[in-house]
This record gives sequence, C-alpha cells and structure tokens, in this order.
Amino acid sequence: MLPPALFLLAASRFAIASLVGSGTVASLDGISYYVGGIPVGQLGTNSSRNAIIEAGMIPGMDLFPITVIDVPGAGIQGNDLLGITAQYDEEDDVFQPAFLKTIYLRSAEMSSPALNGTDLEGALSSMGTSLLITSEGASGGFGDIGRTRVLEGLISANLPKGPYFVSAATGNIFKVHRLYGDDNLAFIQGIVSDENGGYTSLPAVTENIMTKSIAVPSRLYYTPSDDQPLAGLRFGVKDIYHVKGVGTSGGNRAFYYLYGVRNTTCLSVQRLIDLGAVLVGKMGTVQFANGDRVTADWVDFHAPFNPRGDGYQNPSGSSTGSGAGTAAYEWLDMAVGSDTGGSMRGPAGSQGIFGGRPSTGAISMDGVLPLSPVSDSAGVFARSGSLWAKITQLWYPNIQSNYTSYPKTIHRAVAPINMTAAARSVIDGWVAKLEDFLQVTSTPANFTARWEETHGDAPENLAEMMNLTYGVYITHDQWASLGKPFFDDYAARHGGRQPYINPGPLARWQWGQVHATDADYAQALRNISIFKNWWETEGFGRSDPESCSESLYIYAWSTGEPSYRDAYFAAPTGPPLGFTESNIPIMAGTPEVVVPVGEVPYNSTITMQTEYLPVTMALRMARGCDYVLASLVSDLDAAGVLPSVAAGSRLYPE
Repeated sequence: MLPPALFLLAASRFAIASLVGSGTVASLDGISYYVGGIPVGQLGTNSSRNAIIEAGMIPGMDLFPITVIDVPGAGIQGNDLLGITAQYDEEDDVFQPAFLKTIYLRSAEMSSPALNGTDLEGALSSMGTSLLITSEGASGGFGDIGRTRVLEGLISANLPKGPYFVSAATGNIFKVHRLYGDDNLAFIQGIVSDENGGYTSLPAVTENIMTKSIAVPSRLYYTPSDDQPLAGLRFGVKDIYHVKGVGTSGGNRAFYYLYGVRNTTCLSVQRLIDLGAVLVGKMGTVQFANGDRVTADWVDFHAPFNPRGDGYQNPSGSSTGSGAGTAAYEWLDMAVGSDTGGSMRGPAGSQGIFGGRPSTGAISMDGVLPLSPVSDSAGVFARSGSLWAKITQLWYPNIQSNYTSYPKTIHRAVAPINMTAAARSVIDGWVAKLEDFLQVTSTPANFTARWEETHGDAPENLAEMMNLTYGVYITHDQWASLGKPFFDDYAARHGGRQPYINPGPLARWQWGQVHATDADYAQALRNISIFKNWWETEGFGRSDPESCSESLYIYAWSTGEPSYRDAYFAAPTGPPLGFTESNIPIMAGTPEVVVPVGEVPYNSTITMQTEYLPVTMALRMARGCDYVLASLVSDLDAAGVLPSVAAGSRLYPE
C-alpha cells in the first residue's frame, strides 16, 4: 500500500510506505525497495549510535540509506573512492548513488582506512555524501571534511559491503531489496529469506496491472567462493518445488490452500541455495506439471507471457513461468523447472533460452510434486550457455567428468518438413559452425530406420510399441501419488466435495483410470526397458571411454513458426500419445539441452509489424554424460558458436 504523501529531500527523493507485514516499502529517487523486518546488523555502540543517527537521519522518517564500502588498502584517495562507488553502480542494479548520502568506510587491512580530508573533499561533495562513518582513530582528528560530517563508530563487522537502510529509532541495519514488477506474470509469488534457513511470502507490492512485485537483494552482498561458486545469482523455482516457510500450489488454488506452508525445502533447491544462489520467488506452472494450452486450459491461474516476438506467443510448458521469467527479466539470472516429457525443453525452445533435462536420476526429486518418478527430472534455464553449463556441473552430484575429448560423431536427425527457408538457413549455418568446432562432418540419422534394422527380438513397429507408453505411466503414477490423495484429503476437509482441476490434468487422470491399469503400467515399463537397452547398444546412445558419449545427437527443436496464445483448440481428452524425437531422452534417460541458434522474422497478426522468433536446436548425449554436454555448451559459448541471448522481445537486439 502506497503512502498518501511523499517526503522530499534536497539531495534525493525518499518515501516510506506504511508498515506491511514484517517490513517496509520505501522509495528512493523513484526506485521502490522492500526493507525487510529482520535486522542484519547494528549501528555502533550506544555512545556513537546516537550521534550517527542524529547526523544521518531524515527529519520525520525512521529509515535512512547507508552504504558500506570496502577499501582494499590501508588508506583511500578521492579518485579511489569514486572508482569503487562507480563499480558498485555498474555491478549492482539495487545500489544507486542516493545510498551514498551516508557511507561507512571499512578497510581489509585495518579496522578503518586512514583518511586524507583534503583529498577526499571533492569526491565526497560530488557523491552528495553528508555523513562519513569511520572507526576510532581513522579520521586523524581533523574533524569534518567540507560539508561532510565525519564521525567515528563501529558497524557490525560481518556485514557485507553494499547498500542498506538504517532505522533511526533503533539503530538496526536492514538489507535492501529492489522491487521489480512481474509484468509477464512469470511468478506465483515473490519470497524473501527469513535469515534463518527459511522463507516468507513477500509482503510488499508496487502499483501495476495484475502483476506482483519481486524483491531482489543487492548483488554486492555476495562474493563467490570455492564453497559458494553461485553466490549472488538470483533464481526462481517452478511452483512444484517445496520451499520452507511458503506454500506450494502446483498451479492449483485448492491444493495451495489445503496444504499450507511447507516445513522443509526440497533437496534439489536447497543444494542451489547451499551453492550460494539467491531464491527470489515461486514461478508459474501448468497444473501439476502436465501440459495445457494457454487459452481455455489455464483456469486456476493466468498463463505467463512469452516475451519474444509480439509478446503473445505460446510460452509452452509445463515449466512456463520459469522459462518466461528467464527470457523476460535481466534481473533474474536463472530459473528452475522440471522435465518429465518435455517441460524444460518446450519453454526453452519457445523463448530461445538454454534449458534441458539431465540424465534421469541426476538429482533427488524428493520434496517435489510428482508427475512420474519414471522420468521426472530437475532442470535449469539461463540466457547464457556458460552459466547454464556451470550450474549443471555444480548442481548435479556424481555426474561423470573424467573424459578427455568430445564425441567424434555428430548424428543429425532429419529436419521437419514445414521448416521455412529462413529457419533452414539459420540451422544449416549453425551446424556448419558446430562441425568446424568439433572437426567432424555430421551424418543423417533416422532412429526409426535404425530400429527396423536392428530391433532383434523386440517388436518390429517401434511407434506402435511406444504409442501409449508415456501416457500410461504418467497418468497411472500421478493419480496414485498425487491426484487420489489430494481428492481424499480435500473431501475430508470439505464435506465430501471434490476440488477443481484444470481440464488438462483432469482429462489425463480420467483417461488413466481406464487405460492405465496395473497390467498396462507394467507393460509400459517393459517397453521403456526394451527401448533404453536398444538405444544404448544398437541405437545412437552408446557410451565411450574417452568422450563419455560416442556421438552427439542433434535435431531442430523450434523453427520460428508463430504459435499464438489466443488460439483455440479442441478440449483435452487424455495424455499425449505417440513417439517422436523429443520422447527419446525421456525413455532412454539421457541428457538433452535445447539451445538458441538464431531468430527469424515473421509478420505478426498482433502488432501488424515484422517481429522475430527463436530458432533452437536440441543437443543430446549418452546417459550419464551431463558434464561433457555442459562442457561442450560452455566451450561453444566461448567460441562464439552459442552466444548469450538478451532478455526481452529479441534474442539478439540490433
């Protein structure tokens, strides 16, 4: 809730909203911040605290801004101070010069750096600093510096560098979180740390249409280390992952309210947090990680918006919010989704970002709403191939890394018939770069033809054998592990009533109760075993002692064809049936990542202008070769073959 009045300062505009939950919304020079209700430090001792507060406080306001500045040496010159603060401004989207109204100088070599008042006067004046705090003895006894008041006092020693707000009433120091609007509806809710191993729903919003606010802390608070190599990277998680202190909706309102807040954070998300990543919110999902069309099927929640092209293209799913947020927001570094049957790779292709599924079983899925343990997997989205690779190699424990080369064979699947000339040109050009990098010429691959030649005692018709397999095991497993317990628990709480379920998952569960008997399920598992064994021996998924995977298998994932989110389709009648290229890693348990390779123009029926949509490729290796695949993506990034993409409507803005 915004305050009825704004308080103005000579140096900057500053406003405080009414207290909201366990924190405050503040506005500094037109930028909104959430100031958490949990102090992370304290101003000085009692004697120095009062003097500092009196000098730094803003009349009529409780909070005032301050910046903790780390000085690398024993002393500091004016140009050095200007250089440090300029670097803070460049590296951090939360920091801004208005936080320099009060600064605390801290040296790495001594309690506080030695000061030269004459040299610093010009720098302090240009920064608009009215109060400079140092430790005892650092000021040299020369008093104030020009118009800047100089006071001695201690601030909590373990406080990271960066911007903060101080309470004039208590001397407590609070972290600063910048509030961003979720214009693409990627998030279910913003969350902030409770500074005690858990999280709380963000009790702050800024004025906007339909959107929530997401609070992100200063990047300056975090320094990567051997133990926390992902320190400071912001991420959101698909709302099927449990997080301590907040609820999980799974895209269903009744489910969210029935089960309430969670007591633990799931192992996969906790591992990212332990590696230093900063969790900022829960993100939208197709209900219970199934597959829904944007128009009509998304009933309980509004579908996130794909930022690419005209902004009204299908964002795909089921990791819809995670994909849309990564593609839309520069302030979000990565996002976690899941892939059971394509739920990572679909959004990655639709939005032209890096995202895929690991080898099945690469990381624990405990504490995650299940679709099916047969192929449930956790994945991550990023706009940079090198970042995606780094997270992949750090996040998944025990993946094989003792390789000495890359695969010496590239298998290229047959291109889709409806590919445009522009998309074909993009893909052919990219494949040529890949071939040049690996010093290998790709060879055509047809898995159906290979099966017909080498299936042995297995059924002759692969498509027929696998047609029902995916539909059977996901409907059987999710109804048993989630659907029926949910119905039973809801009925017990609500007088026998049934909860609302979106058309997609409801149709799947109903189909499964007819077509996914225990006998059907057992046959589906046998089909998977048959195919997996074939893929790893006679197919294209053989391992290699030097390169981990004997070959790199590639195929076109998205080709820049428009798919408008307002298109109507027939009502869902059951799970997806059939067997295509994208089903292979599901059944074989192999790692596969979708990567952006270009964009092509189209004439938008929304904007009536020429817009651009992504062209992407899927890269696959043998089961267990996640580390090698990630290394290849990272090296292709470094070589300019897979450059990073931008957030917004274009992958590569002109």
